[in-house]
Amino acid sequence: MVLDVIKLGHVYDGHAALEEISFSVQARELVSVVGPSGCGKSTLLRAVAGLIRPTTGEIRLGGEPVSGVPADLAVVFQDYSRSLLPWMSVRDNVLFPLRRRGSGRADRRRAADMALAEVGLTAAAGRFPWQLSGGMQQRVAIARALAYRPSLLLMDEPFGSVDAQTREDLEDLLLRVRADTDMTILLVTHDIDESVYVSDRILVMGQAPGQLLADLTVDLPPVRDRIETRELPAFVRLRSAVGRLMRDNAPGPPPLER
Repeated sequence: MVLDVIKLGHVYDGHAALEEISFSVQARELVSVVGPSGCGKSTLLRAVAGLIRPTTGEIRLGGEPVSGVPADLAVVFQDYSRSLLPWMSVRDNVLFPLRRRGSGRADRRRAADMALAEVGLTAAAGRFPWQLSGGMQQRVAIARALAYRPSLLLMDEPFGSVDAQTREDLEDLLLRVRADTDMTILLVTHDIDESVYVSDRILVMGQAPGQLLADLTVDLPPVRDRIETRELPAFVRLRSAVGRLMRDNAPGPPPLER
């Protein structure tokens, strides 16, 4: 088991953000976490990344308790403009975290160039992030994570800041990269269609304090197409099931004033 989350709870200034969250992620799985805004999805991801210490419960990565930022983990954030260093070239941005690996300069350069090739950015290696489109910048962020070859890749709504067409392209890129690398991925998203399209399993969370409502298996062919897959009855059924869970557990409208 790559990741174990055991009875996780977290409280901010007296406000419960997470409550009794438990799940596991196996090697080479892509697991999505979906839920209404404010249900604690990003809090959960930050706890797994070791960026915050949960109030209760335990997180284990590769069987070892997470007590700080694990060395064998990478994160792709939604805001790519803040995660890339604008004064560094695309290649140097990908190379930057590889220094932690302790490998030689030639090996680091080879890993960076392979990762850029995987995301289709070989020709952009010498350019700067600010010279690229938003979708290309997010590809750089993904390449940086791939070059690091972590045991677990965390993605916090990574496609939420791009347009619809670019989002679909990046979803397909994620599927291709995962097929090529067998990487284990935990993805937080607010997009139900995206969660069904890219995942092996979907964890559905309810409104705050965030609790796990369902752990659903995605029974779709491993090779997926953005149009044909979305027309499959299994896709439609699962999308409806996730949407229904989120709707039925969403907070109701405030009472009308009299």
